Amino acid sequence: MDYNSKRKKLALPEYGRNIQNMVDYLLTIEDREKRNKSAQTVIDVMGNLYPFLRDVPEFNHKLWDHLAIMADFQLDIDYPYDPPSPDILTSKPNKIPYNQHPIKYRHYGRTMELIIKEAERFEGEERQIIIEQIANQMKKSYLAWNKDSVEDDKIWEDLDELSKGKLARHEEMQLAETKTLVAKKKKPTNKKGKK
Repeated sequence: MDYNSKRKKLALPEYGRNIQNMVDYLLTIEDREKRNKSAQTVIDVMGNLYPFLRDVPEFNHKLWDHLAIMADFQLDIDYPYDPPSPDILTSKPNKIPYNQHPIKYRHYGRTMELIIKEAERFEGEERQIIIEQIANQMKKSYLAWNKDSVEDDKIWEDLDELSKGKLARHEEMQLAETKTLVAKKKKPTNKKGKK
């Protein structure tokens, strides 16, 4: 019995074994003119797998690139586009540069540090509202990372440290209760009112 696991590995399995066999046959054709015509036929068959994309120029270019890959870059034909080089399959993509900013408290996150810095611009009552909202968000973030309850004084100390003393607590400021910040979602009820 001839199992796929014992056959040659497909370079592009999305095209299937039959198209790979056609490409392998192209490599055996000695007459260049016949090989060019046969290659165009294989491209047409590959395009028939995706008829809605067949006439898009970029897709046509992609098909020729796929043909070169499936032929292991050994096919000597007149490509309508420059064929890709073999090193595209082994080259690694460029690294994405990540911003590496030191974060004092990871459970609050970098965004909270930026918000605290931005809040320093505000004045008056608006500033007090923003400070209270920031502190409540810090408490919520703290509770999301640390399931233990947290004292409000700890949040205010952290806010004071992160703002370098620029965002001060007002005496009448109160943080939200822990149970309201981490309230569990209720299960949806069916039409009869049962859970």
